[in-house]
Amino acid sequence: MSENQVIIFDTTLRDGEQSPGASMTREEKLRIARALEKMRVDVIEAGFAMASPGDFESVKNIAGHIKDSVICSLARALDADIDRAAEALKPANSARIHTFIATSPIHMQYKLRMTPEQVIDQAVYAVKRARNHVEDVEFSCEDAGRSELDFLCRIIEAAINAGAKTINIPDTVGYAIPHQFSETISQLLNRIPNADKAVFSVHCHNDLGLAVANSIAAVASGARQVECTINGLGERAGNASLEEIVMAIKTRHDLLNVDTKVDTTQIVPTSRLVSSITGFSVQPNKAIVGANAFAHEAGIHQDGVLKHRETYEIMRAEDVGWNANKMVLGKHSGRNAFRARLVELGIEFESDAELAVAFGKFKELADKKHEVYDEDLQALVSDTQHSELVENYRLVSLEAYSKTGETPIAHVTLEIDGSEQTASEQGDGPVDAIFKAIEKMARSNANLQLYSVNAITGGTDSQGEVTVRLERDGRIVNGSGADTDIVIASAKAYINALNLITSDAYRAHPQAADV
Repeated sequence: MSENQVIIFDTTLRDGEQSPGASMTREEKLRIARALEKMRVDVIEAGFAMASPGDFESVKNIAGHIKDSVICSLARALDADIDRAAEALKPANSARIHTFIATSPIHMQYKLRMTPEQVIDQAVYAVKRARNHVEDVEFSCEDAGRSELDFLCRIIEAAINAGAKTINIPDTVGYAIPHQFSETISQLLNRIPNADKAVFSVHCHNDLGLAVANSIAAVASGARQVECTINGLGERAGNASLEEIVMAIKTRHDLLNVDTKVDTTQIVPTSRLVSSITGFSVQPNKAIVGANAFAHEAGIHQDGVLKHRETYEIMRAEDVGWNANKMVLGKHSGRNAFRARLVELGIEFESDAELAVAFGKFKELADKKHEVYDEDLQALVSDTQHSELVENYRLVSLEAYSKTGETPIAHVTLEIDGSEQTASEQGDGPVDAIFKAIEKMARSNANLQLYSVNAITGGTDSQGEVTVRLERDGRIVNGSGADTDIVIASAKAYINALNLITSDAYRAHPQAADV
């Protein structure tokens, strides 16, 4: 690796999934992993194998399918965690075990109840055990942002001597300030005798809105790996955004003098995929991937951009995937064109039967709207994969009535465990009435936490994509539905969420570790 290359370590599938409500199925995780591989992300942290059987299977599944990126599993500095991670990573072309232990005084005293010497011994033991399984071991000092510098130097030196090839300095609680974090990285690189034997990494949280700034400051001081997520997804206020890190490095190469291997044209498509699967919408003014990121409202700005783009734009929209790869399909498009476009989007089906189902849905959609865009295809595939779940609930028909001055009413027929049931309910609006009618039959006792509607593309014939988040007994799921009729999309989303919350295939939200 060149000393001027920054390794991009994506943890969307692990730390990003720890956002409340962001749990993903195994198939959804693989779709995101394929998109990350296409983007040429160096390392994909596929999950925390010890967290649950579902996480183990997801890591193993990704390790078996992804060939061009290093596949990583998180593990506490414990025998069972490390061995479980190694087992899940066996199919991988290139595997990494990422083990960690807390190093701040507050964590060592109150969480671990261990002395500093015991923590060092445990770290060394964990790194050596991981090295017995794989060559590539990463060691993280949890809560490094609040750890004592002298102690960090001691434990990192010992971890490198034990065989760690990457040393991660996480700002676990988002406490760091850029100039201070930069100085910490410089001190560690200068004071640790064997620092040249490992790649130094950073993993910054966004509690003060400084995750990207802290990460870039660390890179300027010599860090050569950044841990980040698509759209900044993650616990609490989230993680450093991959798209912002990568484009800051590319745009300010003059100052930073480093590069990444990332194919930036895949940023926007991957952002939209993650947003669609998790149900976390991207705010319009979000840097790089927000709908307004390259929009100009002010007349002076518009005039300047028309005369010379660089007057008000420091990046080209095309470079991050806006208005790129826009092959438009329609009702006359054939199966081969449909399949080819999905492959370009990183979507493949396990069988011809699955492809046939998706192609049938595509034809139905093409009859409703004249042009089918990439965003429509992403939503269509999500809808197809949802149909592969065991469907305890299936929408047969619905009729919703809404008129000014009258109370909206909905009549809904569901197939529940093979038999049809019908219910009618009034509500504050047609969607509220539909949800009440569905719940009257389902009796799920689930709590509606989120109802979100987004237009997938522009135009009055755009599909509406609806996300419904349900919670029951501490379990949180996201259901989604897409249709050119937003009322039908809403019913689909609620029913999808019901099927997920009653399915063993959809695991509980992990909340297992935060490095």
